[in-house]
Amino acid sequence: MAYLTLKDVNKIYPNGYHAVHDFNLEIEKGEFIVFVGSSGCGKSTTLRMIAGLEDISKGEFLIDGKRANEMGPRERGIAMVFQSYALYPHMSVYDNLAFGLTLQGVDEDVIDEKVRRTAAVLGLTDYLDRMPRALSGGQRQRVAVGRAIIRKVGVFLMDEPLSNLDAKQRVTMRSEITQIHRETEATTIYVTHDQTEAMTMADRIVVMRDGRIQQVGTPYELYFRPANVFVAGFIGEPPMNFVRGTVKGGCIGFGATQINLAPILEEKLGYYEGKPIVFGFRPEAIRLPEEKDAYRFRCQVELTEMLGDNTNVYISAGEDRAILKVDPHDTHEMDAALEFSVPYESVSLFDGETEQVIPTKYTK
Repeated sequence: MAYLTLKDVNKIYPNGYHAVHDFNLEIEKGEFIVFVGSSGCGKSTTLRMIAGLEDISKGEFLIDGKRANEMGPRERGIAMVFQSYALYPHMSVYDNLAFGLTLQGVDEDVIDEKVRRTAAVLGLTDYLDRMPRALSGGQRQRVAVGRAIIRKVGVFLMDEPLSNLDAKQRVTMRSEITQIHRETEATTIYVTHDQTEAMTMADRIVVMRDGRIQQVGTPYELYFRPANVFVAGFIGEPPMNFVRGTVKGGCIGFGATQINLAPILEEKLGYYEGKPIVFGFRPEAIRLPEEKDAYRFRCQVELTEMLGDNTNVYISAGEDRAILKVDPHDTHEMDAALEFSVPYESVSLFDGETEQVIPTKYTK
């Protein structure tokens, strides 16, 4: 049995608002799981139910096979890192790290050894005598993480811990948290709205929308095999391009180009005749110049964004728009004509009504 199990977990507030719907997930010991989604999708509420800070309205939460719905936060063996750091402002870094162990009645010599070892791991040794107000945002976040890991609990919960940091600090802290996870081997559930954090840190990602799970999988699975339009558009930067249309004669239009779906749908094509369909391709999946076994498109360059290692090219074809990611040496001038191709194997198709993925001949 999984170490943590959520079975049909729901959160319904007294005013009737249904924040989380039938949440089902099994988490193995030592996994790094990331809940990702837009603000208000229910990811933090789910985390708080796991922590015991929110009651579970319906469903069951198990820890190592034992029902935990009625357990208090302390009984669950869980440590939580909050977005706001939640440090004690009147205590030094040393005392903030030691506080939980002091409450447990741990011997002072043991506390001192654990505090100094944890501080060394997090690069805080030179700051133990400082107050939180004298620290940078990244340093305060390290103290918050240290206060959690010093307790040697089985589960770490992190609720958007990097959202208050600048871009450079977030990159540094991402790698540090990942390294801490490897060293402690504790089960970690991490909440974020940033899909880059999710993709770079997680063993598995749970994508949520409107309180419901959209897909659970590895970063690779979510990126290359999205279950629906929402996941395909949420994961990836820039997001996947979508061409929407009604199938006529086996084709949908992208500007003046007719996209013949026969090469990738084969015998299923007749079923979708006259129905809406969504044709998707990732910005970096395009090829310059054209190649075989690919869809070929003509378009106009509207805008370019030079990013150093690549360039985003915003293109138009009639009323349709898309973003292409190209080598900076292949960047075209604005208003120039551009031809590109999308390999058949790089296309994702979705039902236009349900927005669920349609398997193609090339689906892996």
